[in-house]
Amino acid sequence: MHDVTLVSRVVLRNYKSIAQCSVALKPLVFLVGQNGVGKSNFLDALRLVTESLNTSLDHALRDRGGINEVRRRSSGHPTHFGIRLELALPDGKNGTYAFRVGAKPKGGFEVQREECRIFSNAALEDGYFYDVEQGQVKSSSMKAPPPAANDRLYLVAASGQPEFRALYDCLTHMGFYNLNPDEIRDMQPPDAGDVLQRDGRNLASVLDRLPAANRERVVEMLAKVVPGVKAVDVRHVGKKETLEFRQKVGSNEAPWRFLAENMSDGTLRALGVLVALSQTSEDPSKAVRLVGIEEPEIALHPGAAGILRDALRAASRNTQVLVTSHSPDLLDDKAISDEHILAVTMDAGETRIGPVDEAGRSAIRDKLYTVGELLRLNQLNPDETAVRNVNPRQLELFRMGDR
Repeated sequence: MHDVTLVSRVVLRNYKSIAQCSVALKPLVFLVGQNGVGKSNFLDALRLVTESLNTSLDHALRDRGGINEVRRRSSGHPTHFGIRLELALPDGKNGTYAFRVGAKPKGGFEVQREECRIFSNAALEDGYFYDVEQGQVKSSSMKAPPPAANDRLYLVAASGQPEFRALYDCLTHMGFYNLNPDEIRDMQPPDAGDVLQRDGRNLASVLDRLPAANRERVVEMLAKVVPGVKAVDVRHVGKKETLEFRQKVGSNEAPWRFLAENMSDGTLRALGVLVALSQTSEDPSKAVRLVGIEEPEIALHPGAAGILRDALRAASRNTQVLVTSHSPDLLDDKAISDEHILAVTMDAGETRIGPVDEAGRSAIRDKLYTVGELLRLNQLNPDETAVRNVNPRQLELFRMGDR
């Protein structure tokens, strides 16, 4: 089966509660841990990359309260944070993209260094690259590299060059979701519908643009969560639009019609999750190749967990799917292996992320317990040896090391 993995490894340094991590990712990954341990911070780092490239780094940081709310707070007082992504691009090439952002006085920031490499072999040769420091292009495969600035990510400028465009398109079309039923209920202004917004505020537009087959699958899965649902349509009201549900009620032969404002939080969140997992595009440059969803089980009845799990598994055959969860019901399936799991805990205010420890791996592989059962028993922990003994080279942000 074709491997749909886009982001194969994530390296984080001093990002919110995460001091450091270097983790490999599969097509389907559950980040599992109790509330408040920092699961969402991992996804937020990836979301910051997407938002910084789609809008600006300044906007993405301000949306999070400024750089002082993003860089990790500790007795060591780190003044910067860094992100590195290793990527498998759709054209068969591989890529790396990394940057380090430092704090300046009075809440300011600067991009201290940024590096991008695209290559077709493990030696990182015969490819395209650039290395930018303090707003200056230090090296590049481009004959006439565009100018750099220390308050924005250089990839935006480099994306005008064909060799960097595919990587840029992949990173700007990742979707991350913490769906808000109130936003979905509101009348929504129509938009292009290329990517579902984080809170679902353009759900009607995205649903309206889904291919017919995808839309039918969404309704079919929703009907398993919400019995009686026959269809979900987009209704245009003046210059805005909303969702209209057709649902069989009682003994009535004809389905009743309900607008989104009359539907429950669970129904709207379930629809949002299913649409997020079904996004597609005939234009490869607009394809959503990675979807991250926070706590998709919220507001759903426990009996719907298996349906949601099937939807996540099916979607991961076409799109990389990352999920944060602390729901034993969602993870109560022996088909979920330890390779699908990143265990997340917190120790003295520091988030620790890693593969499941040896005891958990053995229990899961021997079918003694499901991941959900281990979570109920509070026995799902990261392998501390693997977390503490990460190869220092795997924690480096840049090919030539930090300077």
